[in-house]
Amino acid sequence: MKKRILVSDDEARMRRFVRMNLELEGYDVLEADNGLMALQRVRDDAPDLVLLDVMMPDLDGFETLARIREMSSVPVIMLTVKGDEEDRIRGLDLGADDYITKPFSPRELVSRIRAVLRRVEPIKAQAEEPLVIDEDLAIDFPRREVIMRGERVKLRPTEYRLLQQLVENAGWIVPQEALLARVWGPEYRDDTQLLRLYINYLRKKIEPDPANPRYIFTERGVGYRFVDYRRERMRG
Repeated sequence: MKKRILVSDDEARMRRFVRMNLELEGYDVLEADNGLMALQRVRDDAPDLVLLDVMMPDLDGFETLARIREMSSVPVIMLTVKGDEEDRIRGLDLGADDYITKPFSPRELVSRIRAVLRRVEPIKAQAEEPLVIDEDLAIDFPRREVIMRGERVKLRPTEYRLLQQLVENAGWIVPQEALLARVWGPEYRDDTQLLRLYINYLRKKIEPDPANPRYIFTERGVGYRFVDYRRERMRG
């Protein structure tokens, strides 16, 4: 089935530009010219992905994203004319999956959409039972959850993929470029800031003290390493 993309932007010209290029790539395209209409479309039409402009009147993109996240986990790519790092971080913190700065080429847009849709595709679980790391942490891969001291915490699809890569290589340093390529796609190999943000998100969910990591270690200038829980278990 065709993937359905919702384009929410107050500029009719931008919506036409995006629609034309996405339809050429085989996507079904829905439109909304403001945040309230975007929310209605998400509720009624269940799009596979939302392209959401930041600078919209009345209800801006950030407010719209926050409300979307109250009712849906649909992947969202933010569109903005700003290259401001704070705006980017704010969008990601609110639950955006990616960020594109205007003007962008049709090729870049389609590449980003494909990368995000790949990340949210269901991943075949490798084990049916939670993986026990130690007495405080277990990872339930089938449900995409971590169990921290008995409390279940849901992972976003990207957090899940990142944690999976780290755990599969437990005890080994995984280079930044490799993590970015495997989790986000080859076009993200140089986006080390994005990787740092998601490492921080993961640490907040699984570390007893995120400032002093016990599970995810930073190897400066190289990459990240998940604790070698098998060796630790043997020592215990």
